[in-house]
Amino acid sequence: MKYDPIKDRLGELASRHPLLQRLLYGLLNLLFLRAWYVRREVQRLLGALPDDRPIRVLDAGTGFGQYAYFVARTFPNAQVRAVDVKIEYLDRARRFADQTPQANQIEWAIDDLTALQSEGPFDLILAVDVMEHIADDETVFEHFGRVLRPGGHVIINTPSDRGGSDVRAEGDESFIGEHVREGYGRKELSEKLRAVGLEPVRALYTYGPYGSAAWRGLIKWPMQMLGATWASLVVLPFYYAAALPLGLLLNATDVQWDNDEGTGLFMVARRPQGRSE
Repeated sequence: MKYDPIKDRLGELASRHPLLQRLLYGLLNLLFLRAWYVRREVQRLLGALPDDRPIRVLDAGTGFGQYAYFVARTFPNAQVRAVDVKIEYLDRARRFADQTPQANQIEWAIDDLTALQSEGPFDLILAVDVMEHIADDETVFEHFGRVLRPGGHVIINTPSDRGGSDVRAEGDESFIGEHVREGYGRKELSEKLRAVGLEPVRALYTYGPYGSAAWRGLIKWPMQMLGATWASLVVLPFYYAAALPLGLLLNATDVQWDNDEGTGLFMVARRPQGRSE
């Protein structure tokens, strides 16, 4: 299905009032399992840095801007550059952030990751559900390696090749029509990062059996309902009232579980301290 039109409409609705935007951010952090992994890792990595100097973060493909806002709100010494190719997404996120105490911590900018203009060095790069949309991924990884500070990290969250994008058998179509690849293998992604001088330090399969069940109940079925008719927006609060307790329990279990495989891949890579340009 075409996922972007639904995202666009939800983003437009939420942008009408700051409280709606906060609600959207809260729901994204709650419902999407990827946010559980990303937020935990951000706190782990940035929390280990000295708090007596600015922290620079690149949110590469910021989308709704929820991760840029999370970083700025959690780390007062963080300066976030949030980039995307969609100006309407950036404008909505900027309008919201400008009404918060974090306004001066976030810079919103149009930037194409395949021709990255943002200047480093960055302590952390976030690429959350971005790389599956970009065919020329190797060029993007080269840019990441270039703008990362020695000792800095990149967090990549993406579908895996183990059923990611809901592709489980040959001939299956991706649930999200905008994806240019179904997903990455752990070895494939590790090799591409090493090729540009980045060293993988953590690689986890996410959306194992528990997380995948949560995704179907909390994300896939509601999106299919909205894709069929926006009138379903009226019944979704009642649906979530019933589905949310089990869905959150499944998400929490996935985060604590050691998944042998899963439909998501979460990877953290580091630029070695001694590496020079």
